[in-house]
Amino acid sequence: MTKSDLRRHYRAARKAFVGGLGTGQREPLERALALQVAPALTRVKMAGSYAAVGDEIDPVWIEKAIGPHAFPRIAGPDIVFHQADWNELKPGFQNIPEPPATAPIVQPDVLLVPLIAVTLAGVRLGQGRGYYDRALAALRRRQPVLAIGLAWECQIAPALPADAWDMPLDLIATPQRLVDCRKQR
Repeated sequence: MTKSDLRRHYRAARKAFVGGLGTGQREPLERALALQVAPALTRVKMAGSYAAVGDEIDPVWIEKAIGPHAFPRIAGPDIVFHQADWNELKPGFQNIPEPPATAPIVQPDVLLVPLIAVTLAGVRLGQGRGYYDRALAALRRRQPVLAIGLAWECQIAPALPADAWDMPLDLIATPQRLVDCRKQR
């Protein structure tokens, strides 16, 4: 399967999973996600997170636990992280909520990463524009950064193609488990 085929497949799986959740079932799963990822966040200075859209797993309960954090803002071909509160976010690129350009720019040492699919070795399939791969590569050139992919279990793939520019994730968190991808490589 091509990356486009895989994106269609895993988007459909994610949509079906979230669509099949009964009333009140999603929030407890996203709270469980925060509990799973908590051990990895004990030494975080500044986390970069994201505003979930649609059926993406929402990191809001993680954000509440870690306190001040940053959100991505598209700046040309790159992502820049700005420290901001939820109430400051406005629709930006592709209507995704993002912080204002005037919010303080920060360098996260932990990055919560959205994804379409991921392997246990940390090979991530994203939207296909490379924003997070470029951002993670740039952040890692400056300092160590722990990249944590957030997913529903249905997004875990047995294998995915990887290009030379694809940045591996260090950990994957789902509501059921926290996986150290570095041990799988």
